[in-house]
Amino acid sequence: MVVGFVIWTVVALCMAGIGIWCLRSREAVGFFSGVKPPEVKDVKAYNRKVAILWFVYAALLELFGLPLLFLKQNSAGFVFPILGTVFLSIALAVIYLRIEKECSK
Repeated sequence: MVVGFVIWTVVALCMAGIGIWCLRSREAVGFFSGVKPPEVKDVKAYNRKVAILWFVYAALLELFGLPLLFLKQNSAGFVFPILGTVFLSIALAVIYLRIEKECSK
């Protein structure tokens, strides 16, 4: 399952790349697809919080992918990385909504 882990790692690195893009952006960054970025009081602080959110998400996503190195094909252990990713993604959206509420004008 090394190939699966490599793919998982590439996805986690893409999420970290989004964090870098958020950190370097001079305008408020959007989070949800097709939705305009919110008007915020301090763009730099808002973008920093969103970038940290993406970095933490990428790191935790990578941790959830570690079992892929040790599990055999069709193992029941795959439930843990999958469910962990689902709950992590829900937490990502909830935390972002808190950041947006905190930083909005």
